[in-house]
Amino acid sequence: MTKEITIIGLGAGDLDQLPYGIYKKITQAKECFVRTLDHPVITDLTGEEIQFFSFDSVYEKHDQFEAVYEEISETLLNAAINGPVLYAVPGHPMVAEKTVQLLLEKGPIRGVAIKLEGGQSFLDPLFQAVKIDPIEGFQLLDGTDLSPDDLHIGQHMIIGQVYDAFSASNVKLTLMEKLPDDYEVFIVTAAGSREEKVTQCALYELDRQMELSNLTSVYVPPVKEEALQYREFSKLRQIIAQLRGPDGCPWDKKQTHESLKKYLIEEAYELIDSIDEEDDEGMIGELGDVLLQVMLHAQIGEDEGMFTIDDIIGGISAKMVRRHPHVFGDVEVSGEEDVLVNWQKIKEEENGKAADADVSLLDGVEKSLPNLLRAEAYQKRAAKVGFDWGEVSEAWEKVIEEVQEFEEEMKNPNPDKNRIKSELGDLFFALVNVSRYYDIQAEEAVHKANLKFYQRFTYIEECIKKEGKDFSDYTLEELDSYWNEAKAKGL
Repeated sequence: MTKEITIIGLGAGDLDQLPYGIYKKITQAKECFVRTLDHPVITDLTGEEIQFFSFDSVYEKHDQFEAVYEEISETLLNAAINGPVLYAVPGHPMVAEKTVQLLLEKGPIRGVAIKLEGGQSFLDPLFQAVKIDPIEGFQLLDGTDLSPDDLHIGQHMIIGQVYDAFSASNVKLTLMEKLPDDYEVFIVTAAGSREEKVTQCALYELDRQMELSNLTSVYVPPVKEEALQYREFSKLRQIIAQLRGPDGCPWDKKQTHESLKKYLIEEAYELIDSIDEEDDEGMIGELGDVLLQVMLHAQIGEDEGMFTIDDIIGGISAKMVRRHPHVFGDVEVSGEEDVLVNWQKIKEEENGKAADADVSLLDGVEKSLPNLLRAEAYQKRAAKVGFDWGEVSEAWEKVIEEVQEFEEEMKNPNPDKNRIKSELGDLFFALVNVSRYYDIQAEEAVHKANLKFYQRFTYIEECIKKEGKDFSDYTLEELDSYWNEAKAKGL
């Protein structure tokens, strides 16, 4: 006995739209499975001697569409064991029909032949109903599985599977993440049939329309207003390219990787200031400035034919997946320490240094790092192989030792400047060791000290200005009293 499922499409509208071949296939069948009875063609065929078996009850049985589609496909495959099965779906079998995709996937494995016999999709009549040309670019999206990342607001968007108010609400909320609440959208029902209805409404009203049904789609026109596109990464890329283009900004066009280095450092520290101040709005701006630096470097790379922002994104995405096998693979970890060990091991393998005895553990530390950060990185690497103080008290004793050596050099009647520099360097390095034990970045600690000094010194300046005097009018002790006032105020 032939194990076979023939899938036909009922089209997007009523019986008048149904191809004659599909009409004959249905009317000559004694039995026909249908995904839903809620379709004009089924209504028009009610008087025919056809027994329809629908899966409407399955939708009520499950909370998730995935479970619905799984049960429908399994039921059809089991029915095919006893003989050929005819299965009818709305529209075209190959357009927005998850059950068909499951049958095509499972059929060959189960020894069941899957045949497709066409039908008209809802797309052609929908294009006609809303009067758009798809050559301009369009997206066909699933309203039951919609994510903001799927949306390309510069294209025509057609969202199918908007069955009811619940699915419409999910679609509305997703669209609102990229579009204004009052953005005009269109609800299209039974496109191309005598029951066709096109309703224009504001986005926030989308789930308040009672016309929603099995034949409903939502059409979202492309965004033309430039300001609404500013949240799109593609728009940022276009802006940077234009700034560096022939008619762009003279300053941006003359920048190089070398000339931009100082700005990247400045923007990074300004971001740190916003983080320290717990200023969310400030962080948005400063993170944008850091991203601007990345985009400028990427555009320079593209202009020179060396690399693009796609290469940068592809590289970091691959690295994150590669270095997190406990998330994207089957490696198991017991905690943060295992994660860091795995990270370092994978990094060494990537760099081809794991088996190279002539390569130092310290060679992977970037030489362009600020020196306090570089000192911390050296110490961390040495600590991994046991070259480290056992207690913070031992690290502090080393600081005291370095202070004493520095004091001895200071007392020298003929102090050697290079020797003083060396001793100061040793002292700074030892202090980094102490800060590391408390999980404090020495660079950040100094940054906070600079900020503190700035706030207190500017307080002194304000006090002097209020009194109409100059610094020369005060003794150090008097100035220090203002310093202490600033300190008492928490500055």
